Amino acid sequence: MESIESYNQKKAELIRELQLAGGQAIGLAKSTSNLFRQRQKTKTHKIDVKHFNNVISIDKENMVAKVEGMTTYEALVKETLRQGLLPTVVPELKSITIGGAVSGVGIESSSFKYGLVHETVSEIEVLLGDGRVVVCTPNNEYRDLFYGFPNSYGTLGYILKLKVKLRPAPEYVRLEHRRYDQVEKYFRDLQQFCAAARAGSGGYDFIDGTIFSPGEQYITLGTFVAEVPFISDYTYRNIYFRSLQKKKVDYLTTHDYIWRWDSDWFWCSKHFYMQNSLMRLLFGKFALRSTVYWKISAWSSKLKVLGFIQKTLGHRTESIIQDVQIPLENCSAFMDFFHQEIGIKPVWVCPVTAYDKKVSYDLYPMDSAKLYVNFGFWDTVKSDQAEGYYNKMIEARVEELAGKKSLYSTSYYSPEKFWELYNKKAYDVLKAKYDPTKKFRDLYAKCVKRK
Repeated sequence: MESIESYNQKKAELIRELQLAGGQAIGLAKSTSNLFRQRQKTKTHKIDVKHFNNVISIDKENMVAKVEGMTTYEALVKETLRQGLLPTVVPELKSITIGGAVSGVGIESSSFKYGLVHETVSEIEVLLGDGRVVVCTPNNEYRDLFYGFPNSYGTLGYILKLKVKLRPAPEYVRLEHRRYDQVEKYFRDLQQFCAAARAGSGGYDFIDGTIFSPGEQYITLGTFVAEVPFISDYTYRNIYFRSLQKKKVDYLTTHDYIWRWDSDWFWCSKHFYMQNSLMRLLFGKFALRSTVYWKISAWSSKLKVLGFIQKTLGHRTESIIQDVQIPLENCSAFMDFFHQEIGIKPVWVCPVTAYDKKVSYDLYPMDSAKLYVNFGFWDTVKSDQAEGYYNKMIEARVEELAGKKSLYSTSYYSPEKFWELYNKKAYDVLKAKYDPTKKFRDLYAKCVKRK
């Protein structure tokens, strides 16, 4: 861990660097966020915040951690587990940073109880474009930025430090995989499990699901336990998502449960041939992690490998990498559309509801009375249509069903439609107050434009 004195020194140096930039637009020297979209490089003054990547302290009595914004959840979990604790919501990939999950939209299988990642922080320290640093809490003079920062994607400022809420974490997790062959019953039971667990009668600490086809759907119920009859390992030869189809009950260490999806990037390791047993044996555990897949993916994109292969083979595909959030009452309709028109499988299912029913986050509001379901689907589909055809179809259907799409991946919205969906009125007020000289790009330019 790092001392607060060291953090303050780094902060002072960064402020001086930013002030020297004068009126230039600002960008990151090197992005470490999990963004699945390609843009042309822009001329900006690059600032380096990647060394703000340390845990500062863990307060076991008050159940809170002070952590720098570019710290990965892998690093934070390593420190908290040593003291028998976990962040209340831990996104599924080791490479995701705490600041990135707050300025974007982070989610995981405890979100049915604790909400989205930004609902699990009690304080954020933000570097503004003019070099000022402001500390935002739910009750101080910067509470508008506290509630307006989530889903701003670094267009209002950069998070330097946060306070993250923690909870006790016993050593093991018991998993129960329940199979369903009817879509309506699947979502009806998902709602009942979440409601019972939130009320304290269900006993579940984690709930998510996986849909392989309309006739093969799973709800996974996870419960902290102190003792187990056996422990499974999905970090090397075995693959976690395949175990859902084979085991009704399973046991993992809490560490391995938190990172159960990381070894195979959910199921996207197939694109790197790492679901082949021989490849797993040859490359070993080192290659089975999201950080390695990210490097390979970035290299492939930079060299335009995929486009070359498609041209050589004479066929084209469209990349569909999306997370969308749909009100539970519309989930059956969404999956009917998705199976018929898109056909990607499997699909990840993660229920989420607002943690504090009395507050709302301006750029990502949720109906506090509703349970939502996040659907994650990441693959390519064969296409003879214009680029973006299938992604646009998904965007339109999500809007029709009163849902919302996460902005970490490629989007095709017009400026008018984007601002209609993502609260231009509230964003413009925040932008005028906290970035009046427009040192940072606006949200549409950052999340939709290719340049």
